[in-house]
Amino acid sequence: MNGQLIPGAPTGTTGRGRRRGGVRFQALATGALLLVLTACGGGGGGSADGAKGPQAQGAGKQENAASQAVVTILPKDGADSVATSGALKVTAQQGKLTTVTVADSKGTEVEGKIAADGTSWQPTAHLSAGTQYKVHAVAKDAEGRESAKDTTFTTLVPKNTFIGHYTPEDGSTVGVGMPVSINFTRGITDPEAVEKAIKVTAVPSVPIEGHWFGNDRLDFRPEQYWAAGTKVTVHLNLDGVEGRPGVYGKQKKTVTFTIGRRQVSTVDAGAKTMKVERDGKIVKTLPITAGAPSTTTYNGQMVISEKYKVTRMNGATVGFGGEYDIKDVPHAMRLSTSGTFVHGNYWAPKSTFGSQNVSHGCVGLADTRGAGDSSTPAAWFYDSSIIGDVVVVKNSKDKQIKPENGLNGWNMPWSEWIA
Repeated sequence: MNGQLIPGAPTGTTGRGRRRGGVRFQALATGALLLVLTACGGGGGGSADGAKGPQAQGAGKQENAASQAVVTILPKDGADSVATSGALKVTAQQGKLTTVTVADSKGTEVEGKIAADGTSWQPTAHLSAGTQYKVHAVAKDAEGRESAKDTTFTTLVPKNTFIGHYTPEDGSTVGVGMPVSINFTRGITDPEAVEKAIKVTAVPSVPIEGHWFGNDRLDFRPEQYWAAGTKVTVHLNLDGVEGRPGVYGKQKKTVTFTIGRRQVSTVDAGAKTMKVERDGKIVKTLPITAGAPSTTTYNGQMVISEKYKVTRMNGATVGFGGEYDIKDVPHAMRLSTSGTFVHGNYWAPKSTFGSQNVSHGCVGLADTRGAGDSSTPAAWFYDSSIIGDVVVVKNSKDKQIKPENGLNGWNMPWSEWIA
């Protein structure tokens, strides 16, 4: 068949030669096209049928899509004069909160809690007044993508404020009967908010509860006297607490004190003696004079709240008119707000002590004028006592002292104290 012409073919071209030429041209063209595709498409990882190519993935999730979670913070960014309670809230929609941080300009963080379902956060304490806060919140959507938001706001500056005058003093060592007693400069109408802002702890740990006397005094104590050596810490976080409408606390302070040795002295008004017990042992029995039949001494547990080496006692200041006005009363220690003291007595004959009750309701010990003799019974007891020591009076023909009369909450049963 060599040299045979193929009908319709151009002259000089055989059928075999054309087929070969055409196949070669097609192969070259295909190779050029692949080269172009490789150069433009990057040659990335697709199989011959294109099943894993970019076009096939068009219906799947987008790796760089924005989070669907939406974080909302109240108050709004830049807000001013914000309320110290109830205004701060953080929420998340189409996602769950993972991080919420609220801190003042000094970096002090506000305690708070994310709800169990992750959709909200609220502070567990009030905010301070006149303070700038920064809020940082992060939430994740169902795909684990994060959305964050940051805001800044400033709390109100109150026009009317209150503080609490507290006892005992910071750094002091006191007796086992000393409560934490706080007297507020304004009457409190929201005692729950104020009490929540005060935390009293002890080492070793013991349950401590607060009790209100009226609307301006709050005392804290354990069920029994403190154990000797206990370390007590009081956190006063009153700054920003709305104690009554429009009146805010302006106090933030930490107070610590230590309980010293255990001293409890028992006055027997019938026997006219006082037994001083220290750490479980009777160290001294002293003759005393208690209240006369017409001016008897209160019964009950009383705590020494003040000590005066020398003072003046005027009956007019405690409802006795001009019955007495005694200067230079030595070694006086206050047991009640109403004027009950244990003190030195230099004006009664020494034979009175241990035999007669002649006072206007105080407990008297033999002494000299001006507290100059350190050997007297009154001087010894004064030098042996500290603020917070307990003096128990029994067998007096009088009623029990009221728990709010002085630092004498021990006269209230624990069940009433915590009610």
